Amino acid sequence: MKKRDYIIFIIVLIVMAILVLSERIAIPCIFHKITGLYCPGCGITRAIKSLIKGDIYSSFRNNMLLYIVVPLIFVLQVVNKVSNIKIKRINNVIFVFLLIFTIGYGILRNIPAFSYLAPLDV
Repeated sequence: MKKRDYIIFIIVLIVMAILVLSERIAIPCIFHKITGLYCPGCGITRAIKSLIKGDIYSSFRNNMLLYIVVPLIFVLQVVNKVSNIKIKRINNVIFVFLLIFTIGYGILRNIPAFSYLAPLDV
């Protein structure tokens, strides 16, 4: 990414944080509205909102996947930048792992025995 892209990304993050904290944004999950099931992304807005407010427990409970996938993607990006070598095979393996993990998380959070994976009620 170019420096300009990073600046635009930071500005977008700041604007989104302001909107989320001001309670003016609420992104409904269409998948949940149609099926009544939680998708892997359900609760991300609430998780980010709780994280910004400093409530780590609520943030983690709303969407645990955020705390697993985002650091892995970040580490992968850092490794690619530091090594200056695109490790295509490893990138593909990690991508497939993240995809399978995300789908599995989406399935498990809808099984009653794993109800602790469901996002907190508003």
